[in-house]
Amino acid sequence: MTKLTKTGRKGRSRMMAIAMAAALPFMVMAPVQQAAATEILYVVNDTPVTSYDVARRAALLKLMRRSGNLQEVATEEMINQVLRQQEMARNRVTITNEMVNESYANFASSNNMSTAQLDQILGQSGVTKDHFKEFIRTQMGWGRVLQARGRSTVQLSQQDVVQKMLEQGGQKPSATEYMLQQVIFVVPASERSQLLGKRKREAQAMRDRFNGCENTVEFAKGLIDVTVRDLGRTLAPELPADWKDHVVKLQPGQATPVRETDRGVEFIGVCSAREVSDDHVAKLLFQNEQAEDKPMEKISEELTAELREKARIVKR
Repeated sequence: MTKLTKTGRKGRSRMMAIAMAAALPFMVMAPVQQAAATEILYVVNDTPVTSYDVARRAALLKLMRRSGNLQEVATEEMINQVLRQQEMARNRVTITNEMVNESYANFASSNNMSTAQLDQILGQSGVTKDHFKEFIRTQMGWGRVLQARGRSTVQLSQQDVVQKMLEQGGQKPSATEYMLQQVIFVVPASERSQLLGKRKREAQAMRDRFNGCENTVEFAKGLIDVTVRDLGRTLAPELPADWKDHVVKLQPGQATPVRETDRGVEFIGVCSAREVSDDHVAKLLFQNEQAEDKPMEKISEELTAELREKARIVKR
């Protein structure tokens, strides 16, 4: 089994790396032809799972050297993928194309390949790059759903918090409290291909001028379809996963890199940052610690079973 290097942020790629570790080095195979007719095999809460979806997942499982009835395993995985994507949407978890492409490129690089070489291998094996990228998107988004689920299932009373503090010498833990501002250059979905490049340049120009939150609204006044949101006080453990790794490296008056989102192009400005220590911080940090004690694989199994039980899964 080829050992992979880490290729993403915490929680992003662990399951994906495990799943794909056996797939490299790949053997170059003869091109796999798509079936002449694609049929709907299942409908999962009104979303179809097709024979082409299952065939590509079976090809991926084959590359991963999975054993057993790959057709049956692939079918179950595709049903689960649809359910997980629906849960991501319900929780407003968005993984942008930019994030997926970055992870895809990192995966290729860590295995000493160019993205073009990875494209070719996935195409020749019948997986296709689009299917693998959707696999990556789901793994990344599902990881965020599980992290939120883990935190929400841990409930601490005031007595629990006091007990945890006594175990740590009576000291309340501290965390960085941020005042943040979000700047969004809106790009309508219907005009994304025409406007995205232009909006990214405009956003970058504004981001380069950012030196604090006092003047952001004034800067935005002369621009079309720019929204400035004051996000208020946010503790470091509560930072959105999309931005956390960037925000924690910044000082007040600095801004995150510009990035694409489903809304358009955005960056986050740090207005202020200070260390705070109170009962809310203690409860939040201790809650996160306890959530991390429960294996993500176990949370994944439980939530997937729950989603399948509630779902309408119709065989065609």
